[in-house]
Amino acid sequence: MTSTTIALSTSPAPHLLYLSRADLVALGGGTSQPYVNAIGTGLAAHARGDYVQPLKPYLRWPGADHIADRIIAMPCYMGGEQAVAGLKWIGSRQHNPARFGLERASAVIVLNDAQTNYPIALMEGGLISGMRTAAITAVATRHLARRGFTEVACIGCGPIGRMQMLTLLEQFPSISQLHLFDLSPAAADALATTLAERFPHIACVCAASAEAAVRAAEVVVTCTVADAPYLTFDWLKPGAFVSNVSIMDVHKDVYAKADKVVVDDWDQSNREKKIINQLVLEGRFSREKLHAELGQIVIGEKPGRESDDEIILLNPMGMALDDLVCARHFYQLAQAGGVGTRLPLYG
Repeated sequence: MTSTTIALSTSPAPHLLYLSRADLVALGGGTSQPYVNAIGTGLAAHARGDYVQPLKPYLRWPGADHIADRIIAMPCYMGGEQAVAGLKWIGSRQHNPARFGLERASAVIVLNDAQTNYPIALMEGGLISGMRTAAITAVATRHLARRGFTEVACIGCGPIGRMQMLTLLEQFPSISQLHLFDLSPAAADALATTLAERFPHIACVCAASAEAAVRAAEVVVTCTVADAPYLTFDWLKPGAFVSNVSIMDVHKDVYAKADKVVVDDWDQSNREKKIINQLVLEGRFSREKLHAELGQIVIGEKPGRESDDEIILLNPMGMALDDLVCARHFYQLAQAGGVGTRLPLYG
């Protein structure tokens, strides 16, 4: 099948369509289903190799010493019937909430037409970035968690934790109890209050420790800015599924002892200084020991959960492909609905 690009016009007056966060919310971007649908499409494209995705560079400079202090450039091309290219440019500063009253991370996403390479859209990327990450957890949970699970732990109760929990609650009606932990008890209390307003039938327990929350749960989601591991294998109950969203939280013994380790993209996950790369250099892990990339499970090439007692770890580094496929969805909706602001390139 011949690829086509998403609809645009670059002549005689090329323009960008700008979408703010409010525009995205008006298009349904505040709920999980659009992201879950798009992420399924993106993961399938990844498994079939219908993409180009360079390793993302991290921009750091002196004085930006925390692991969360960086700007990342995330370029990607996705082929298929509606080919598109793009870039997420996402910055983060650990001190933003306390010093400036801002969210820790901010982002913009640029979309480019795949035939002309002209930019066609610019949109706020923080909402898409957080919600697509939550959608990855949801898609993985569908394949890797025990059927009918009821108990979820969230370690780290900031904006990412909120999106993760809202998405899981929207997607899995079997959930009856959340175990929340944050180094700031106020953050855990605030998330519990937010979730109780939306889902009054859900019991939210603010745990005394990360260990207490993890030990109670069948599904564990890490949403911290930790720069050193703390979560050990003996915390996990039989049949647990861990979505290690914040990457550095899980000790090496979990990778070594889990029944299955899954990543979204091997090359992105086996980056310098990451836990998987450390294990590879130590000779304790390899691509051969990896169970699968998540897209392989989504398209049925590899199995997901095969028994109730398996302990399964997902290590999702986050791919530009995830952002691109979600941004493409909202761009198409905006074009059809006349949402957003047209910005001339030359005028």
